[in-house]
Amino acid sequence: MTKDSFIRYVQEMVIPLFTGSHIMGEEVSTPRDNEVAQGSNGTMLVKPHKDDEYRLILKRSQPFKNADIELMQAIIFELDKISEYGIEDITYRQRLRAMAMEKAICKSLTDVANETLLNIISELDSYARKTYEGHRIKFGVIINEYTNCQNKQPNLNYKNLFKKDFFTVMSNGIQSCIEVDKEGYILNHIIFEKLRFAPTITPYDYTGVAKYCNEKRIGVVLLESGEILLFKNRELMFCKKRGVWGSYCHDEIIQLLSNRTSHTIKEIRKAIYFTALDCSFAGTGGCLVYLNKDEIENALTHIDINDILDEKYFELKKQQLIEESRKLYNLGKEPSIKEEDTFLEYIEKNNLVKSSCLRECIGQRKFQELSRKFREEITAVDGATIIDYDGTIVAIGAIVKINAGSSGGGRLAATKTLARYGVAIKISADGIMQAFVRDRKNHTVKSIFTVG
Repeated sequence: MTKDSFIRYVQEMVIPLFTGSHIMGEEVSTPRDNEVAQGSNGTMLVKPHKDDEYRLILKRSQPFKNADIELMQAIIFELDKISEYGIEDITYRQRLRAMAMEKAICKSLTDVANETLLNIISELDSYARKTYEGHRIKFGVIINEYTNCQNKQPNLNYKNLFKKDFFTVMSNGIQSCIEVDKEGYILNHIIFEKLRFAPTITPYDYTGVAKYCNEKRIGVVLLESGEILLFKNRELMFCKKRGVWGSYCHDEIIQLLSNRTSHTIKEIRKAIYFTALDCSFAGTGGCLVYLNKDEIENALTHIDINDILDEKYFELKKQQLIEESRKLYNLGKEPSIKEEDTFLEYIEKNNLVKSSCLRECIGQRKFQELSRKFREEITAVDGATIIDYDGTIVAIGAIVKINAGSSGGGRLAATKTLARYGVAIKISADGIMQAFVRDRKNHTVKSIFTVG
C-alpha cells in the first residue's frame, strides 16, 4: 500500500472510528517498530507494513486506550492480507479494504464468534435492500458467546433462517431480538420489556437491546434506514451508515463537551450527549448549545427575548434591549420593552404561548433533571435549545440572530454562531452530529467532532 493511499484510507475509514481524532503528522520508523503502537501523550502510531519508513501519528484529546490499539492492529492485519493478494483492480481493492474494516470490528468484539458476527452483518446488509409487505425490514439478532444450542439442526441455523420470509418479522431490534449461539444456532426469542434496570449508553429507543448485551452478548440491529448497529458491554459500540463504519467513543465525546473549561459538570454533559444521540436516531434533528459561564451575556445578543424561558436571563436581555434603544440611531423609536416590565407580565402581555407551555412543563427543573424522552422532544422544536453552565434552560426553539457572512443552512449557521460562546451541536435529520467551538487562535469556529 503506497503512502498516499494509506493516508487516504486512514482519513476516510479509520478517523471516523475514533471520534475527535486527526492525523497530527508522522515520524521516522524502522522495521523494528510495530505497525501499531501507543505513542507519547496518548497518541497512536500506525503504518501499513513493517518495512515502511514512517508512522502516522493519530491524536485526539483523550488518550487512545488498549482497545483502540487492538482494533487498529486488527485493521492493519486484514489490510496486510489484502496486500499479499496483489490485486490490481482499484475498485475491487477498495471493496476488500472496506471488508477488512468490517472483519477487524468483528474481531475486536468477539474472539469466538467473529465469523458468525461477520456473516450476520452480511445477511442484514442484504435485508436492508429488501421489503416485506411493502415495508422496509428492521431486525435484531443477539449472539450469545457462552450458551450453546443443544438442538443443532442445520435448518435452525441463521444461514437457513435468513432465507425464509417468515423470519423477517420475528423481531424488530427495539422490543425484541432473536438470540443465537456463537455458531449461529437459534436459542431464544427475547422480549426486552422484562429486563431489570441496568445503566446503558445508547440511543433511547435501543435501551432494551443495550441492557441485554453484556460483556458476553453482541447485539446486531438493522434499522429501517438500512443502518446497522452493534452493541456490547451495555452500550452502542459501532454503526454502519451509507456503507461506512463509525464508532461511538462516548467518554471521548462527553469529555470534548467540557470545551477545556473548569466550570462544566459531567452530569450536564452526559445529558446533552444522550439527548443529541436520541435526536440523531429519532431523525428529528436539532441544535443543542452548552454556554460557557463567562459568555452568556454575549450569547444573549443573538437570542430573541420572546424565546427566553428563565427570568434571570430575561432581565439581562431586557437591559440589553433598553441600552440599545437609548443609542442615537434609535432615538424617537418606541422601545419594544420597558424597564418596569416583569418576566411573567411580558409573557402574558405578548401572548407567548410557547414560553408559557414550556415553562409549565419544565417547572423549576434543570435540563439534566428532565426525562430523556422529554429532552429529546423539546430539542426537536424548530430552533436552538440553549443551556447554561449549570443546566438552566435559557431557551427552547430559539430563532438565532446569525453572524453576517455565515455559510451553510440556517441550522448550521445558527450552530456556528452560538459555538463562539460554548459548545454547539447540530444534529441533522439524517443523524449526523457535528459539534463546534470557538477557535481562540484564529478567532473562528472549528469542529471538535462529527459522528454519524
